[in-house]
Amino acid sequence: MKPVRLLLVDDHQLLLDSLQTLLASVPGVEVVGGLNDSRLVTAALAKTEADILVCDLHMPHLSGIDLTLRLRHSHPGLKVLLLTMTEDASTIREAVRAGVTAYVLKRAGRDELEKAITTIMCGQRYFSPEVFEQLVQIEQHESTDSGPLATLTEREVDVLRLIAEEHPTHQIAEKLFIGIPTVETHRRHLMQKLGVKSVVGMVKFAMKYGLVS
Repeated sequence: MKPVRLLLVDDHQLLLDSLQTLLASVPGVEVVGGLNDSRLVTAALAKTEADILVCDLHMPHLSGIDLTLRLRHSHPGLKVLLLTMTEDASTIREAVRAGVTAYVLKRAGRDELEKAITTIMCGQRYFSPEVFEQLVQIEQHESTDSGPLATLTEREVDVLRLIAEEHPTHQIAEKLFIGIPTVETHRRHLMQKLGVKSVVGMVKFAMKYGLVS
């Protein structure tokens, strides 16, 4: 049976080294690389095959969520295990919408990390118990108060988030690997669905529903 191949990313070298040592001791796991700069991930994946990207949430240049959004198009088969100390609802919600496969708190032990890896390699998502509780509360809240947000497609949410973060149209197209006309089409649909007439209205909506801070 082939080992599960992990690529690790954390901007703190000491934590990266410790994580590499820890995960290398898990049976059936092979650590194929460790990076302390998130900008190097794409180049590393071009040279090394990996099944799971284990990355920190808060990193300079590209956060774990930024990486997830970028890689889900260029490497759709790659699973992302986000390792973080952050457990606030808005961040968890953003990570889930970005498409992370697992959200594990850094206080987790070796057993939980092993469980997370096994779970996601079986085609399921994994969330630390504390994170799962937050997700349940988020789902309950959104089921009663999601309003127009529930009518948006996943791609429309991506476009809305980038618009709210003040990215121009050509950058949105580059980040999502779509054409500029497609971005403009999404923009028109967003205005229609949200009942707004300007970018300002879209930004206010994105802030209201926690898509941006």
